[in-house]
Amino acid sequence: MTQTEQPTTPTPVAPGPRVHPAWWVALVAFLVLVGAAGFRSTTGVLIDPLHDEFGWSRGSISFAVSVNLLLYGFTAPFATALMERYGIRRVVCGALLMISAGSGLTVWMDSQWQLVLCWGVLVGLGAGSMALAFSATIAGRWFVARRGLVTGVLTAGGAAGNLVFLPVVGLLVEGPGWRAAAVAVALCALAVVPLVVWLLRDRPEDLGIRPFGAGDDYVTPPRPPAGAARRAVGALGSAMRTRVFWLLAVSFAICGASTNGLIGTHFVPGAHEHGMPVPVAASLLALIGIFDLVGTVFSGWLTDRYDARRLLAVYYALRGLSLLFLPVLFESSVQPPMLFFVVFYGLDWVATVPPTITLCREHFGEEAGVVFGWVLASHQLGAAVVAFGAGLIRDVTGSYDLAWTSAGMLCAVAAVLVMLVRRRPVLVA
Repeated sequence: MTQTEQPTTPTPVAPGPRVHPAWWVALVAFLVLVGAAGFRSTTGVLIDPLHDEFGWSRGSISFAVSVNLLLYGFTAPFATALMERYGIRRVVCGALLMISAGSGLTVWMDSQWQLVLCWGVLVGLGAGSMALAFSATIAGRWFVARRGLVTGVLTAGGAAGNLVFLPVVGLLVEGPGWRAAAVAVALCALAVVPLVVWLLRDRPEDLGIRPFGAGDDYVTPPRPPAGAARRAVGALGSAMRTRVFWLLAVSFAICGASTNGLIGTHFVPGAHEHGMPVPVAASLLALIGIFDLVGTVFSGWLTDRYDARRLLAVYYALRGLSLLFLPVLFESSVQPPMLFFVVFYGLDWVATVPPTITLCREHFGEEAGVVFGWVLASHQLGAAVVAFGAGLIRDVTGSYDLAWTSAGMLCAVAAVLVMLVRRRPVLVA
């Protein structure tokens, strides 16, 4: 038998344990994703404390957040290549250690460049290595049955990170101080490393078993060829020559600007400047994450039934409308209109993802996953620009009002852009 014929041989399997190891791998992956999202999102809670202690402008502090968001987005397209070359366990352990170091070293910083290096570069690169590619890789390698369910649960880990960490970090900032919050993040990242070393494996074949739900005729898929990073760059070059890529990239950049860049970074300090306690504001941001889960699942259901372009146009228009009203909703305590905003905006937070993926699939075929990785990078680029820009607006005008309203108008632009994407029927061989 030749070497090229070997993948057609069914995979041998050893007697398996009662609980399939795939579920332990998924559990560890979920904890990692919860941590990665939580570690990256805590910077918004630290803006005011750092400003008060060091006297740094909010714009300069927001620049570190921008670097974090930018590296998070542009690391993701290459994360799969890193995992193929060095293995999932090594990449994830390295990423967690990088986050722990980045967060822990801020305790001793006394200059702005140190904040950029620690929280911007180290935490950004670490969190980006455990983003979308990580959850897709785990679900694809370890599961045949329940793959969709596992993908959804792991994706939800990102929102769960905000729910777990933001209220706790807010309480630590109000109590012992921001250094205690930074140390807590560092220790939490470090605590996950032993679990990764113990339970996380690259492939089920490493344990002599098949993926969960695989039958006796299961065939181990061939490993992807070398040069995954080259493929990612090549797919970007091809996509950039099309009109639809730029329409999706710009609209998704506005999506990132109006979510992670603006609300994710500046909602807590924006509410605090109106007298709302930091733990309360952080809890509202975490509550947005709860409704984000509901909205994303419902959006996936709608995307299977309706025109993805029209859904995106409605999502962006409604989000823009809610942001235009936000400046008048801030109070020193939580009022019903603010709760309505939290629910309404939360349902819309990442509802844009399923229809955007669908449009990528329709227009880019087999390269859709790689192309969406670059569209996601544009999302983080938009987030990075607005995270920095909103901080500058606060420094210059003394208020975030212009930032909220500007983002609302940008969402109207995104609603128009997605309707310019032409419908293209999916060709079935």
